[in-house]
Amino acid sequence: MDKVKATVIAAISALMSWLGILAAPVFLMVGCNIIDYITGIWAAGYRTENVNSYKGIRGIIKKVCMWLLVLIGAWIDVLINHTIEYAGVGIELPFVVATVVAVWLVVNEIISILENMLDIGVHMPPFLLPVVKYIRKQVEDKAKVPGEEGEESNED
Repeated sequence: MDKVKATVIAAISALMSWLGILAAPVFLMVGCNIIDYITGIWAAGYRTENVNSYKGIRGIIKKVCMWLLVLIGAWIDVLINHTIEYAGVGIELPFVVATVVAVWLVVNEIISILENMLDIGVHMPPFLLPVVKYIRKQVEDKAKVPGEEGEESNED
């Protein structure tokens, strides 16, 4: 049993070391995905909709696609680092794009969990949902790219 524990701890430690700044959002995503799925099933009983296997599968597919978005963000980070290395610049960036994507997804999952709880009838502090939505807006605002829809470009 001790060898199993040591192996699991070593594997998780290696994964966290490799992920670096992406580790916390990834582990939060795991927890949020599970909690959102469970609270969504519970909340369905309080809504006019019925729980069925089709909706359950759609929910799982949605969660898998969230993970694919983080993977795509990581691929973009790898491409950026490859380009920087090829250009001869002596720096390496951590998983910046993947981390922003993961944080945005975690915040959206938290919003979904809170909405599920509201549907269930859980009373919560009135500031909680607006605070989380504010955090999402801050992430979106910080990640805006010049020339993006709704933003003026400085190109001449």
